[in-house]
Amino acid sequence: MIISASYKTDIPAFYGRWFMNRLRAGHCKTINPYGGQVSTVPLDRDAVDGFVFWTRNAAPFTGALDEITGRGYPFIVQMTVTGYPRALDFATIGADRAIEQIREIAARFGPRAVVWRYDPVILSSLTPPDWHLDNFARIAAALEGAVDEAVVSFAQVYRKTARNMAAAARAFHFEWSDPPAPEKQGLLADLLPIARRHGMALSLCAQPDLLVAGVMDAACVDAGRLSDVGGAKIAARRKPHRNDCGCWESRDIGAYDTCPHGCAYCYAVQNRTLAKR
Repeated sequence: MIISASYKTDIPAFYGRWFMNRLRAGHCKTINPYGGQVSTVPLDRDAVDGFVFWTRNAAPFTGALDEITGRGYPFIVQMTVTGYPRALDFATIGADRAIEQIREIAARFGPRAVVWRYDPVILSSLTPPDWHLDNFARIAAALEGAVDEAVVSFAQVYRKTARNMAAAARAFHFEWSDPPAPEKQGLLADLLPIARRHGMALSLCAQPDLLVAGVMDAACVDAGRLSDVGGAKIAARRKPHRNDCGCWESRDIGAYDTCPHGCAYCYAVQNRTLAKR
């Protein structure tokens, strides 16, 4: 079993102590967000093939990664670096600090152990297409040699996403939109040669209808990459955790409404006040 930790919240940034306590105990509990049922998830080495960590700040978790490796678990760090203005990313660390963290992870554990996420792509008056091209190119150049894949996606505009983005737009005086598919595909086609120039494959997360030639369908929970990191083949099957997702079967151990980063476009948090509480 592959454990995802977590696309619902940032465990490495905020809940690393909880995670390591549960790892040492050999299990954790999760709550179904729709029905409230409590389940016990085994975390011992016999039960777990590897971990996928999702984060915007790996610094609080660096010691944990050493212990996880020492216990024999392979892992992948899916790390988001967007460099967005504060109107969109209220409390994330700066892009330069995040880039340093990715380079440190790659130096210690190898470039297959870390993936750069440039997602979600937000089109706004603060971040128009030309801004994204320049910003993506700057970050890609800084990460050259440290990662071999850049994952992108366009924001999924759920009701809470639209509500929070509208509130941020009023507070910080900007405009935003969810552009039509051809505009998104045009931007993808422009990002592709930038990624390739810096030694990275470009993949698109869970939006196969937007794929253009040369852009891969992302598998963020990737048994193949975990096998490369651990040096042994992981027997897993493709089983998406949402429609159109290219991931392998996994169990997520996070919880919604618990990440206080304050990203205006977040799909996993109703509002930052709730998450902080």
